[in-house]
Amino acid sequence: MPNAIQNFLSGFVKEGALEVALPGGKVMRFGEQNVADPPRIAMRDSKAQWELLRNPELAFGELYMDGRVDIVRGTLDDVLELVSRNARRQDAPAWLRLLFKTRIALRALQQRNDPRRARRNVAHHYDLGDELYALFLDDDWQYSCAYFEHDSQTLDEAQLAKKRHIAAKLAIEPGHSVLDIGCGWGGLGLYLARVAGADVTGVTLSKEQLETANRRAVESGLRNHARFELQDYRNVQGRFDRIVSVGMFEHVGVNYYRQFFEKMASCLNDDGIALLHTIGRTDGPGATSPWVDKYIFPGGYIPGLSEIIPHIERAGLMVIDIEVLRLHYAKTLQVWADRFQANREKAKAMYDERFCRMWEFYLRGARYVFLYEHHVVWQIQLAKDIYALPRITRDYIATRENELRQSESSAPDLRLANV
Repeated sequence: MPNAIQNFLSGFVKEGALEVALPGGKVMRFGEQNVADPPRIAMRDSKAQWELLRNPELAFGELYMDGRVDIVRGTLDDVLELVSRNARRQDAPAWLRLLFKTRIALRALQQRNDPRRARRNVAHHYDLGDELYALFLDDDWQYSCAYFEHDSQTLDEAQLAKKRHIAAKLAIEPGHSVLDIGCGWGGLGLYLARVAGADVTGVTLSKEQLETANRRAVESGLRNHARFELQDYRNVQGRFDRIVSVGMFEHVGVNYYRQFFEKMASCLNDDGIALLHTIGRTDGPGATSPWVDKYIFPGGYIPGLSEIIPHIERAGLMVIDIEVLRLHYAKTLQVWADRFQANREKAKAMYDERFCRMWEFYLRGARYVFLYEHHVVWQIQLAKDIYALPRITRDYIATRENELRQSESSAPDLRLANV
């Protein structure tokens, strides 16, 4: 068995260095020899070695969750960064490349997100209890990439900047009707109603998010302008001046992209504007990590732009702007991970040690995917009419952001009440 592990890790670790302590006490070193005191992991039982070799992308996270793999020198960040840096290499072992290609071929099965399965997938992650998300999100509970206008911005400021940036791109005017697909806990919808003067309808499949969003609308006096419903996007009826979807498209699945954009087109007024905010792959189509699919986001997938654009065109929509937020999510995840760590004992009291290790692995690992593995966030602006936007340059965005910033300063606070 040590020989099998040695062969695997010798072919995988090319950048940096890693040490592995086996159950019998033997310590093996892999990678660059000039790295002093590299991170070291310890395998606590012999069976763990077989599991890691059979399916490393699934098994490594599981073994860490179960305490069968521990970090005995360095930190989890050190190990995950090293893994991510080496995973991006084109000279990975042939059998690992074959596993990845197999997952791509089978992803249609993994992403069978019909309405019933979609509800179950959402409940798996988003109905874990509001108390959990209060441990690491900003005060408005924005569970998506923040928009850092400068390095010194706090998470709360950057999440507010994200809402402002989206509202500006939508060119919302008072009285505009807005559909928010995947409205979360209602923060963006309430912002658009309060600051931009919109009439918002938000839809979600999470019962816990729905309850919180509607409670916030009542408490903020916006119940007549911000309504949230438990509804699948496929069942939305009516027409809207603006449509926005933030952090939801990753749950749609490649089998349903045509349906998603056809629904968006049917609900968008002829002179309307839509904005899709989604994580994407800059290196083209791929496959979801089996660990992420099993434990974090079942049915989830991060698309390549080449997988999205054809469905937009076929639905009768046009792309009028794309902005790439390159490292904003890496910064967001760093803050989330640090906040979760600061509240780890509270999370452990709610759940258990295994749950805490799972979320540490998820939040910290996801950051390195954005740093090293070709993941970004796209804001894709859509319309039916090429004249839908107010100007032919992008300067209207900054102008509108300044106007919204002025409105924010005179508006009542909409931070989430303690749960």
